[in-house]
Amino acid sequence: MQSGSALEARLTRAWLRRGPLACALWPVSLLFRALSGMRTALFRAGLLKSTRLPVPVVVVGNIFIGGTGKTPLTIWLVQALQAAGLRPAVISRGHGSKDTAPRLVDGRATAAQVGDEPLLIWQRCACPVMVGRDRAATGQALLALHPEIDILLTDDGLQHYALQRDVEIILFDGRGAGNGWLLPAGPLREPVSRRRDVTVINAAQLTPALLASVGVSQAGVQQSTGQRGIALPEVAYQMLLAGDYAEQLCNRQQRTTLAELAAQPALRVVAAAGIGNPARFFGMLRAAGLQVQELPLPDHHDFLDRPFAALQADLILMTEKDAVKCAQIEELRDDPRLWVVPVTARIDAALAAQIVEKCRGRSFA
Repeated sequence: MQSGSALEARLTRAWLRRGPLACALWPVSLLFRALSGMRTALFRAGLLKSTRLPVPVVVVGNIFIGGTGKTPLTIWLVQALQAAGLRPAVISRGHGSKDTAPRLVDGRATAAQVGDEPLLIWQRCACPVMVGRDRAATGQALLALHPEIDILLTDDGLQHYALQRDVEIILFDGRGAGNGWLLPAGPLREPVSRRRDVTVINAAQLTPALLASVGVSQAGVQQSTGQRGIALPEVAYQMLLAGDYAEQLCNRQQRTTLAELAAQPALRVVAAAGIGNPARFFGMLRAAGLQVQELPLPDHHDFLDRPFAALQADLILMTEKDAVKCAQIEELRDDPRLWVVPVTARIDAALAAQIVEKCRGRSFA
């Protein structure tokens, strides 16, 4: 019997082309599309209840299942809105959280309680963050605790139509829309043709084929360099993720650049990543000149199986998302081999200005 991770890897490979497995699952995807479309239509018709919050709501999500870089984008957007003088906050489902009621993220929360991504956002942004299964109720609870909030971001939740939104940002990465089919024949939760306000593409190269697969014209792209394009009904922005240095997990004041590590070829370096697309992290390290042994782990891996115990390595490089969990496990947080590579999203600053402009019709608290 295939393990869950092996089956997931096989499906992920199948979703990038229209091969035998994808074709066999295509009839099921038609049923999924019909049910998904019916649910959306019921919300639009008002037959299913949706809630409007008193402040503008921006959804950062994807239709490609798995990791595309939503958390770095959310962090960038929060910080950009703060720099613009706004008081943003974030709500999230909180992957793995067993709480049904809304829960505020703070310094006492563990990744098991609130999820690794909300905890990372709270640590990086110093803004109110709350998790909960019902995003509308979570937003209401957060606004009650922090009435100063004047704009709310929801990390994921694109398909959570019970919460009305003012701006929808859809994020893709270099895989585009895969084979273009919906689950389970393809990687999409909804068709590429679904409406959106902004498209962000997390990729170093925006090829014509990639742009076409996600429904964007080359003329509509506003790149991370600040170059302006022609505005389309939905504008596309290029996002680049940059990691220039590493910090030791047991002493975050201890820092070294990736270039300095790359200049020491005798170092045995392992790169570990429990994210939706580990290859993106490994590729970033190799682009910095590092030769690494890859250790891909399941997304949201809890590290309770101590995956580094038998590794013969001088350094183990990991993502910030993984580090928030390892820092809460005594055996791992004291391991001097563990180093964290923070990444920063680079996007045209016009994106934040566009968000503010689109929300201008709503009253900021």
